[in-house]
Amino acid sequence: MSDQDFDTDVLVVGSGPAGGAMAALLATYGVRTRMVTKYGWVANSPRAHITNQRAMEVFRDLGVEDLALRDGTPSALMGDTVFATSLTGTEIGRIRTWGTGDESLTEYVAQSPCQMVDLPQTYLEPILLQTAAERGAKVSFDTELIGLTQDEESVTARLRDRATGREYDCRARYLVGADGGRSLVAEAIGLPMEGQMGKAGSMNIVFRADLSELVAHRPSVLYWIMRPGADVGGIGMGLLRMVRPWNEWLIVWGYDIDGEPPEVTDASATAIVRDLVGDPELEVSIDSAALWTVNHAYATEYSRGRVFCGGDAVHRHPPSNGLGSNTSVQDSYNLAWKLAAVLRGEAGPQLLETYSEERAPIGRQIVERANLSRDQFGPLFEALGVVGGDEEGITKALASAAEPSPDGKKKRDAIHEAIELKHYEFNAHGVEHNQRYTSSAVVPDGTQEEVVRDDELYGRPSSRPGAKLPHAWLVEPDGRRVSTLDLVGHGSFTVLTGLSGTAWAEAAEAVARELGVPLRTVVVDRDARDAYGEWHRRSEIEEDGVLLVRPDCYVAWRRTSGAVDAHEATGLLREALSAVLSRTA
Repeated sequence: MSDQDFDTDVLVVGSGPAGGAMAALLATYGVRTRMVTKYGWVANSPRAHITNQRAMEVFRDLGVEDLALRDGTPSALMGDTVFATSLTGTEIGRIRTWGTGDESLTEYVAQSPCQMVDLPQTYLEPILLQTAAERGAKVSFDTELIGLTQDEESVTARLRDRATGREYDCRARYLVGADGGRSLVAEAIGLPMEGQMGKAGSMNIVFRADLSELVAHRPSVLYWIMRPGADVGGIGMGLLRMVRPWNEWLIVWGYDIDGEPPEVTDASATAIVRDLVGDPELEVSIDSAALWTVNHAYATEYSRGRVFCGGDAVHRHPPSNGLGSNTSVQDSYNLAWKLAAVLRGEAGPQLLETYSEERAPIGRQIVERANLSRDQFGPLFEALGVVGGDEEGITKALASAAEPSPDGKKKRDAIHEAIELKHYEFNAHGVEHNQRYTSSAVVPDGTQEEVVRDDELYGRPSSRPGAKLPHAWLVEPDGRRVSTLDLVGHGSFTVLTGLSGTAWAEAAEAVARELGVPLRTVVVDRDARDAYGEWHRRSEIEEDGVLLVRPDCYVAWRRTSGAVDAHEATGLLREALSAVLSRTA
């Protein structure tokens, strides 16, 4: 069928981090894309905010990393996560977070060319949507999906223009549902979900107040306020979160989900703000308040036929670990190049099945980790005597912790150990970087990956198939540094080898012509020098070895060593790329 038989190649439903990233990536790859959102504009509250290195690497590949850095709060101001009885009250402890501590900073810097930033969703969405529109995607606001049908060749979406009430059909080759935690798309195609929705009730209160004097000596994104006796988030604690330093903030405050949802007025919201800050006279301006629920649910499959889902539509969890928008962006990064390859005729349609195979296990892992991190506040509550909402318990516990007695030491040790456990929420570098893929789009090489440190706390760079290409600094001919990650991606497969493996470069040219698939070739020490020796130490292959790197910077296939001639190299590379792309003989 011709393009005239379709209104677009891919219809993206939703404009959040998953939908915005999907539209921007597809447009960048030259795919006819339309994105619709039922809302009249981008996010009206700064819901997601922690932006980790993996998401920043996607933005770097898209060419918008500079915009994220421009609009985000830098990592240097994210670090001193504080636990206190109020912002003006007794400080219980601090933890250096998001890789800003002396012990973790080096590892974070070595893992990626990108730094973490705090980028609220109100700033991220405009970057992604502007990028998508500038690169050719058609973006429609106030446009609501009300139903869909699909057949073997297309998906027909029924849309409603919310401004006029007009209903009409949009026919696409594929549809991507990035329509959030109440996804109509996921429901319409019957994606199987496991877990529990609505575990607890919470509200977000966005407000403005100048708190710079209270935080200048301990700049952070998060200030956890212990409030025994108040059912805050169902866990005895409220959260004061920086949105913009240091005059725009967000409070997370809980309510009993089994009772009537509270009506949040400006007066009640102001009272909550003043209580957590600890200043009854604080000048406060309330911007908004919204209720939400804590969920523990994930889809075990991400697609049905020509319809795919990503983001909160398929993994629903609390904001612990700051994994939500980051995982959503990576869902899109995984799927976008596959859709582009199939639409261009470079890959068989079976390639699209690997999206669910690769991302569904990651989604489950993220949901489990975020909920476990929420539960891991328990030891701190126990150490502070606030279990069961005991208002006097924390006063007694802190008084005991200040005593130079055996009981005081025991209490201090318990508090230190409880806060130390929170590294699994605030410094979970391995959770972010050690995501591995297993599918037909990865050709295993029979090796086993060795885990020598805590897999959740520490990143584990590897060039094994199914792992993200390790970052290493190289030096270009003009003397400037360039990351290995900068030399791959950008919508194309890359063949990466060393000077002794030039036969692979010749093979790449032959296979690209034969299969009609663009192949970038990078020869280390020819195209960019391994001046620091970092690639030599991290690549896990010999100079005559080779890596086939996917457009999403994941290693699809490798040969660790062994000199070959151009003919043999061509055969091996052809076989590997054909398998990854689900190409039959």
